[in-house]
Amino acid sequence: MSSLRLRLLFGTLFWIAASIVVAGWGLGRLFHQHVAAQFQAELQTHLDQLIAHLELDAEGRPALVLPLSDPRFNKPFSGFYWQIDRLAGAGSPAAAAVLRSRSLWDQVLSVPADALATREVRLHRIAGPQGASLGAVERSLTLDGLPLRLTVAADESLMIEPVARFKGELWLALGILGFGLALAALVQVFVGLAPLRKLHAALGRVRRGEAQQMEGRFPSELMPLVTEFNSVLAQNAEVVARARTQAGNLAHALKTPLSVLANAADAPENRNSDLARLVASQIEAARKQVDYHLTRAQAAATARLPGARTPLQPVIDGLVRTMRRIHAERDIELRVEPIPASLAFRGEEHDLQEMLGNLLDNACKWASSRVEIRARSDEARLVISIDDDGKGVAAEQREAIIRRGVRADEQVPGTGLGLAIVADLARMYGGHLALADSPLGGLQAVLSLPATRG
Repeated sequence: MSSLRLRLLFGTLFWIAASIVVAGWGLGRLFHQHVAAQFQAELQTHLDQLIAHLELDAEGRPALVLPLSDPRFNKPFSGFYWQIDRLAGAGSPAAAAVLRSRSLWDQVLSVPADALATREVRLHRIAGPQGASLGAVERSLTLDGLPLRLTVAADESLMIEPVARFKGELWLALGILGFGLALAALVQVFVGLAPLRKLHAALGRVRRGEAQQMEGRFPSELMPLVTEFNSVLAQNAEVVARARTQAGNLAHALKTPLSVLANAADAPENRNSDLARLVASQIEAARKQVDYHLTRAQAAATARLPGARTPLQPVIDGLVRTMRRIHAERDIELRVEPIPASLAFRGEEHDLQEMLGNLLDNACKWASSRVEIRARSDEARLVISIDDDGKGVAAEQREAIIRRGVRADEQVPGTGLGLAIVADLARMYGGHLALADSPLGGLQAVLSLPATRG
């Protein structure tokens, strides 16, 4: 079982059920033994009383000088009976019943035909009046030379029925107790694991970029985990910061000698030479390559940074203003459909600007007069589409122009790295870039990225 909640719940319910069953069986058995002992003790008491009241009359026949104290022996078929049998001789079965209780009416107890030693007490189960099962206690004795066997019996239902009633009430009570314990266990499991749900929610906020660290109050057992996790987040942020610093230092270290070479190639004495033009073009290409690879390095360091969150609308508004200035001479209409303020990119602002900036610049370069920008949320994805009304790109060329260094038209300025940078950055964030036919007649670029709301 992979669920901790189910493990705790089923384990607790199993032991509750096992305890209830064992307790019910044990208590029922103890009560049955107690009632059986009381039943036998009562029969033994009546047998002792029968012996005490037994005498021989003037004719030498057994007779009771006093009736037994329990009135049930005088009520027909009351369930309590006694009988005195005269034995034919020592070791012989009873020859005839000489005395019996009024409760037997006209019936006789059928006692086992076994021999009893003098003063021996024996327990039996015998058939009684009206098909009842009787528990009987018998004893043999000799009264003035007359061998007798005395039997006292009672209906076993008088013992069984109280035990059955007790067990019924016992199982009902234990069932109510078990239900209460199961309900308490259910509440305890849900209440006890509530901090884990709170911990999960805090982790979700960090993952969605709504918080930089896990926030909130947690039980003392969970606080070390929360503290360690926040420490890992802080160390991760520090590593990212160092990576960015090193990337900046590397960019500075590379661009400085490139600038020196560019200045040398642009010097008046070298400006018109073929070598100077070759060096200038290669320096520009090198700068683009440096920018491309540094962008990838920075994105790789930040793509999975927990807590990163960038609102979408301010970034798009800023890029649109920039593109209007850059392409002002072409009078391109940049139309942005309303963007919900809650839409946000789960990543770094610089990376979002890099991706959208390249796509917008590419659309403005190829558009005839119009570029449209739309954004929507698709579950946990942020989908941004940019359409232009240019000439478009043939379907068989779309995958090729996303590859690094491939250009759709050499007549248009560029290095062929823009779409490749966008595609690489999107993949690092778990997204993707797709190209399709635009409803405006040109190319549609669809950028899918991880999103966060709130």
